[in-house]
Amino acid sequence: MRTYLDFEKPIAELESKVAELKALAGEQPSVSIEEELARLEGKAREALEETYAELTPWQKTQVARHPERPHFKHYIDGLVKDFTPLSGDRYFAEDEAIIGGIGRLSGRSVMVIGHEKGSDTEGRIKHNFGMARPEGYRKAVRLMEMADRFSLPVISLVDTAGAYPGIGAEERGQAEAIARSTDCCMALQVPIVSVIIGEGGSGGAVAIASANRIYMLEHSIYTVASPEAAASILWRDATRAVDAATNMKITAQDLLRLRVIDGIIPEPIGGAHRDGAGVVKAAGKIIVEALDGYDGLSPEQIRKERREKFLSMGRSG
Repeated sequence: MRTYLDFEKPIAELESKVAELKALAGEQPSVSIEEELARLEGKAREALEETYAELTPWQKTQVARHPERPHFKHYIDGLVKDFTPLSGDRYFAEDEAIIGGIGRLSGRSVMVIGHEKGSDTEGRIKHNFGMARPEGYRKAVRLMEMADRFSLPVISLVDTAGAYPGIGAEERGQAEAIARSTDCCMALQVPIVSVIIGEGGSGGAVAIASANRIYMLEHSIYTVASPEAAASILWRDATRAVDAATNMKITAQDLLRLRVIDGIIPEPIGGAHRDGAGVVKAAGKIIVEALDGYDGLSPEQIRKERREKFLSMGRSG
């Protein structure tokens, strides 16, 4: 059964009626309801198109967090062959919030790293809702350094509300781990391509998304802090998250205009959760094209381009 967001209630009602009519047609084939069914399907499709053509930043935030959106594991299953997960940070523990490993994408050996939120209650607890602890970022550093050593391009798939803010994580050096992971991204001599597949929250996202090429799915978000956290900081009122989302420029469209990202990957009308396989395929095509653009460049050219990309952000002209 499909999960509908609050602003999708009119769509839910129409699609529910469509489902009822289809069930009725199956039970009573002699009853002619084709005309009514076609009319309702048209209305439902029109409502969906109108709603998603004018999503507010807060509505996009809700879509980016949709529980049925494709997760990291769906991208691995749909794009990467012979994926071999690599675990542990070699210091403290394994962090399931960040998954990484080696595989083959369109015949090219790559290192893939990303956040996994989990698809059900058990999975979300196991993966800590995609909120990594220091050991997750230290594992990411270990894998990126391995990729650099063996000349493997790095692909990062970002989907996190932010790094885990627990006391234990802070005691084990959360800020330092994020900083070192970001620094490692900047130092790589192999290309790194990042895709924001859902939420790109705070330093928890930047730590593995300081890439040569950064793309966002059409209804994903990328932000310095979650709208709720920003509202708590700015107005000491988390209920003003809608205001924060509206003013923070967190959507893919805003960030492309500000030249923070390099491109937007279209989603089907109604969001990525309505055609997960199609979205995964579209993202894979963009990633492959981006990596192809670095064939023939020297390691120093690749690293220099990445550094200049970030140094130029915010500069006028």
